[in-house]
Amino acid sequence: MGTQVLIKVHAFGVNRADILERQGKYPPPQGDSEILGLEASGVVVKVADRAFEHLLGKDVFCLTSGGAYAEYVVAEAALLIPVPSGMCHSYSAGLAEIYLTAFDALIRVGQLKADDVLLCHGGASGVGSAAIRIAKHIGATVVTTQSSEEKAQYAISLGADHTINYSESDFAEEMKKRNLKANVILDPVAGDYLKANLKVAAMDCRCVLLAMLGGRYAELDFAKVLAKRFNLHGSTLRNRSIAYKTELVASFTSMFSSRLAEPEMQIPIYKTLHWDDIEQAHELLEQNLNRGKVVVRVC
Repeated sequence: MGTQVLIKVHAFGVNRADILERQGKYPPPQGDSEILGLEASGVVVKVADRAFEHLLGKDVFCLTSGGAYAEYVVAEAALLIPVPSGMCHSYSAGLAEIYLTAFDALIRVGQLKADDVLLCHGGASGVGSAAIRIAKHIGATVVTTQSSEEKAQYAISLGADHTINYSESDFAEEMKKRNLKANVILDPVAGDYLKANLKVAAMDCRCVLLAMLGGRYAELDFAKVLAKRFNLHGSTLRNRSIAYKTELVASFTSMFSSRLAEPEMQIPIYKTLHWDDIEQAHELLEQNLNRGKVVVRVC
């Protein structure tokens, strides 16, 4: 296609979606590459149209339509984000998927505003990390849930105001004790969490569902859904149109591209591996060990 470029991949980010796709549980949309990998960082080496010749040789990172686990990957020119000066490919490779997913869920879908309360489940994950950074940037209060004190301290280091260890206490009860109600909820868990989310929801709360790690079915009290005007949104990024992603990237870069290298917006890289160690990279996510991103270097 005339709107595409070829990128020599230097590094790529590893995401839970990759694991699900490998397991046959998350097939790529029709037309996407069957090679794994949803984000990459590298150098533009070829363009499909002369209109994009100014991109040749540029250091970029971006979302891909699969195929990032490779030496070269095709990407839409409109989705490219310049690598900030002084930032390495091994770091920028882990930014596109988490920041664009979090930005889409919180700002475009969740309509998070200053002084809102965000409840972010999985606050030590990659998307959770980006969500904390974005929410604090706009002035929201952030409550996170995670499985250990170590991960709680990690979330606090990124700016979380309140953390709840869900392996030790019920997050809904803890939020009630702290007199906290959520205006926006970021939820990759689903299942029984939806009932608890409803308990802690403020009026007109917007709950954005990103995955269903806790199960695909739930029982809800619809009287409470109506009483609180509870808004439940299912959101995935991969199967969005190129036009949607283009607008998303433009909105995100206008707000954050100049700040990504600043300490207040940085996301810790939990581990950087070589692509010979890709199985280890997947194991880290499967065992829920990571705090922040796992990145794999190609060169």
